[in-house]
Amino acid sequence: MTVSPPHIETLKSFTDNKGWISTPEDMQVFVTEQRDKYRGTSPLILLPKTAKEVSNILKFCNENQIEIVPQGGNTGLVGGGIPTGDNSQIILNLKRMNKIVSHDRSNSTITVGAGMILANLQQIAEKNEQLFPVSLAAEGSCQIGGNIATNAGGVNVLRYGSMRDQVLGLQMVLANGDIIDDLGGLRKDNTGYNLKALFMGSEGTLGIITAATLKLYPAHRQKETAFVAVETPQKAVELFSLAQKMSGDTLIAFEIMPRIGLEFVIDHMGGRDPMGDKYDWYILIECASSLDETVLDLPRLMGLMVTEGFEKDLIIDGVLPKNQKETDEIWKLRENLSEAQKFEGGSIKHDISVPISKIPEFLEKATAATCAETSGLRPVPFGHIGDGNLHFNLSQPIGADKAEFLNQWERLNKITHDITAELGGSISAEHGIGRMKIEELERYKSPLQINLMRHIKKALDPNAIMNPNIIFRIK
Repeated sequence: MTVSPPHIETLKSFTDNKGWISTPEDMQVFVTEQRDKYRGTSPLILLPKTAKEVSNILKFCNENQIEIVPQGGNTGLVGGGIPTGDNSQIILNLKRMNKIVSHDRSNSTITVGAGMILANLQQIAEKNEQLFPVSLAAEGSCQIGGNIATNAGGVNVLRYGSMRDQVLGLQMVLANGDIIDDLGGLRKDNTGYNLKALFMGSEGTLGIITAATLKLYPAHRQKETAFVAVETPQKAVELFSLAQKMSGDTLIAFEIMPRIGLEFVIDHMGGRDPMGDKYDWYILIECASSLDETVLDLPRLMGLMVTEGFEKDLIIDGVLPKNQKETDEIWKLRENLSEAQKFEGGSIKHDISVPISKIPEFLEKATAATCAETSGLRPVPFGHIGDGNLHFNLSQPIGADKAEFLNQWERLNKITHDITAELGGSISAEHGIGRMKIEELERYKSPLQINLMRHIKKALDPNAIMNPNIIFRIK
């Protein structure tokens, strides 16, 4: 439906004079995806401060069949928070809903507005000697509501689980403006359907999350990191099993990196090679504990794990950073892997997961198949080997035309995702479906599963105003 000037004026009236943006130049950051793969247009961006304001906006939009695109920090990678290009969709950004609602230290919970930036929440927990464990590259700008709506993962899923594992309660506004206030911090509540679970990973298609009650954990008193080299991904999987066995549940991260990715980061974003020699594969291991050194000698435990890895011929080289500065330098090599690929031209990206035992087979098959399809292709696979999630990114051949290379996106996606499905994996481990993977979801999910999702959306959003044609097509 066309959004008329009277519609726009009414929508503006639901919030204060800082609660809307309508000038095209100020809108650009909201209508452009961070990788510039998707661009849209919108007649109005709304920035509400309260759930009541969100309710009034959605009620009016529902009555007038005006489509809404919910948006957090706009750090998504599948186009789920970007409007279409026909100027028919209103963006509703939650950035102003960024306050602490309550903090129950005895219950180890905190309730925050959906616009709270993830890094700010981490810092609040740290100041109170507690931990919020979700950590990802975009944590300085992504928002809690968006993290929940996309079920964000990150480097600590191995120990703490993804975003949905941190949620105990939600406040949600439905498409018709009704507010469901379920912010209790209960860990046991067996009273029927878990309605809030529907909103976790729903990508704004069912309603809008306006606040969340989240778990907190005891703060880490110790943290130890190791950076080691392995010969093959199979050795990496075997080393992971050893680390799990020896760590006593202190293992929080186990990340794999290829040599080419390390070189991209060093060449384009600075840093130094932690080892003197070059190797094909590297593993970043991190252990952490809330116990102090009088109870648990974590440096000794990490040393024993690495020593055992050498003795079993799983590790061929390695370093243990001596201080926080060296630790931070190593982590930057991992954290800058995605960004560094931009300097090498076009990059076709995949966010897949397979059973951990299948990672070596996936890497062998996907590398061979994609390289056979495109001569000179440079695979840069990296990611969270400890939970089976790999970012199988493909950098363009040296000297290739970027646009021509990116035109191969669908073909290389299909090759990669067919292998993923063959191995019992998922085509989206932590980035969601958004607009980018709709056709692929239809290919790999059964018609029954897709239709069930459509029925759920129809029940909660009968006029299909909430982020329509995201995840699946509206029929």
